[in-house]
Amino acid sequence: MQTAYQLTIPVENKPGMLARVSSILSREKFNIRAITISSFGSSGFLNIMVDDPRLAHKALEKEGISVELKEIIAVILEDRPGGMDRLVQYLAKEHVNIENAYGFVLESHKTAVIVLDVSDIEHTRKILEEKGFKTLGTEALATIEPFHYLKY
Repeated sequence: MQTAYQLTIPVENKPGMLARVSSILSREKFNIRAITISSFGSSGFLNIMVDDPRLAHKALEKEGISVELKEIIAVILEDRPGGMDRLVQYLAKEHVNIENAYGFVLESHKTAVIVLDVSDIEHTRKILEEKGFKTLGTEALATIEPFHYLKY
């Protein structure tokens, strides 16, 4: 099982918070691979996957940003109805608590990735291995090829 990391940043729920973090990451030449933003009332969290999470963690801390480097599991799934359900049913039966999750499609109708922040990462890895799931590590996530047909 490969290891991957995300940056988890607690933020106030107000304009400009993402812009501040994005500015630092951009200036330091980090490529954002995935991001989620969640808020509840006056606070929230940014969960960001970048191409070099350890260096990005240091860069953000240097700028006074409170940030946690969090180990996550990026599971490869079939991009089809029920692809994610198969995974989460196994995890539920094994009493794995999914604390945070988000996903993205790599190739439509073929391959997707679900990123899991779980309560017991080692137990989860064991289940995934037993059930034949594959994961992506930080390096693989950093080198995912963009869709070549998109025009910017």
